Amino acid sequence: MTVTQRPQRPACRPYDRIAVIGAGAWGTALAAVAATAGRKVRLFSRDNQVARSINADHVNTRYLPDVALPDTLVAVTDMAAALDGADAVIMVVPSRAVRSVAAQVARYIAHGVPVAVCSKGIEPTTGLLMTQVAEQELGAHPLGTVSGPTFARETALGHPTAASVAFPFTPMDRLAPHESTAARFAHTLSTESFRTYISDDLVGVEIGGAVKNVIAIACGMMTGAGFAENTRAALITRGMEEMKVLAEALGGRRETVTGLSGAGDLTLTCSSTTSRNMSLGVQLGQGTARADCFGGKPVVVEGEANATSVIDLARRVGVSMPICETVDAVLTGRAELRQAFRDLWTRPIEAEPRALGVSFTNPVMLAATPINDERQI
Repeated sequence: MTVTQRPQRPACRPYDRIAVIGAGAWGTALAAVAATAGRKVRLFSRDNQVARSINADHVNTRYLPDVALPDTLVAVTDMAAALDGADAVIMVVPSRAVRSVAAQVARYIAHGVPVAVCSKGIEPTTGLLMTQVAEQELGAHPLGTVSGPTFARETALGHPTAASVAFPFTPMDRLAPHESTAARFAHTLSTESFRTYISDDLVGVEIGGAVKNVIAIACGMMTGAGFAENTRAALITRGMEEMKVLAEALGGRRETVTGLSGAGDLTLTCSSTTSRNMSLGVQLGQGTARADCFGGKPVVVEGEANATSVIDLARRVGVSMPICETVDAVLTGRAELRQAFRDLWTRPIEAEPRALGVSFTNPVMLAATPINDERQI
């Protein structure tokens, strides 16, 4: 082999006919990515007006009104039509709707067709991750996710974006990884601007996606309350540790949480009010009543919906997640925002890394310092 020659890599076969279930901002963006990659895409929408605008004007007037969509993208309002002949399915619905939508998909999906569940969260009461919820309704289908630092509008506009495609690997996948479901899905969605990475750690990727929303609310709360970059950096870093500990307890890998679906998504979501989670936190930190946030509109905020589920799951597996617990206490009205974060900052002093095994009472608590400055936490 000469210096200019590159080693031959095995070919990977993409999926050709893609059904995207859910025509919100992120579902539309992923459908646009797949269509741009040359796939035949049908996007299912419950909203007739959204479907008409996509087909007639190539724009989702409700969720991405200023983004031109590929001419080849077809929207349908009949789920059976969307799934007819699909080689692969991408399901993008709010976390609370995953179970009911998966049950509908199960009526029409062909045997063995892989499904990427791109919802982020943990189901209340059961403590199941979104792919685990879908599995109970769908049965024997390869189930995974696509996750990473991805604002829908930027992705649909073609800004350079990267994401993890995660599916569990079978023994055969280890022998021929280029034929794995994860690799084929990654190939399916790859464009000049949308770069995919392959993962076999579905638990780690899903935990990153679920917990980062709660941490983003914490960052927003502190930003809204008037604190600056030191505070946000601390919350991001220690929040990532909470993600690592929970992922590891559930069989995921800490390494995964340092990747796109963990550190990447966390950094993005905690850095911009484009994120509804960050935006909600900012408004609450400024003293806005929850009912008045987002101008009084009923906006779904996944971190709000999942905060209690996250800490309930953590308690089941014996994991401490103080930042998430603080956010949940504030959201549920069990704690006042400033006092809750002051209590978070004055917890017992601990070691970093955990293996050092040091912990002792914080001297601030021993001194019982009164709060004289309204900015003090």
